[in-house]
Amino acid sequence: MSEAEESAGGRRANKRAAVFRTIGEVAETLDLPAHVLRFWESKFPQLKPLKRGGGRRYYRPEDVALLSRIRQCLYQEGYTIRGVQKLLAEGALDAVGAAAEAAPSLFPLDPLPAAAAAPRAARSPRRAAAMPPAAVPGLSAAEKATLEGARRDLLAVRDMLGALLHGRSGS
Repeated sequence: MSEAEESAGGRRANKRAAVFRTIGEVAETLDLPAHVLRFWESKFPQLKPLKRGGGRRYYRPEDVALLSRIRQCLYQEGYTIRGVQKLLAEGALDAVGAAAEAAPSLFPLDPLPAAAAAPRAARSPRRAAAMPPAAVPGLSAAEKATLEGARRDLLAVRDMLGALLHGRSGS
């Protein structure tokens, strides 16, 4: 990598959180292609990046936080675009914003924070599958025990995979 590329990457990494970000920087931060961000702008009217001459987009910190919450709902929680639109219209994403502003979990089997684990009316079947077995209504004790055992097995497999990955990165 050239010195100019290294210094540009260093400037980006050292940028303060309160400054505007370009679409490329936001796309890199959220690990999404830029065209997905442009598409989401057409689907979510709450996203209004500042546009300068030539149509260049600049995202405010609150835009980046909203994009992060949208990404989490779509990719980790299994919502559809229409479902996220409804959440935004109801203000439900703002209610759990504190939990959602943390980095998105790549491990949805981890226990949910208390605020996010609170039962809500009208959970979709896909979302219900991500809930801890004890929180799923209508299951017998035996079904809950079976699901909890499967959850523990999956967590053990995740830990083994993590150990394998860390073993490779250390060598």
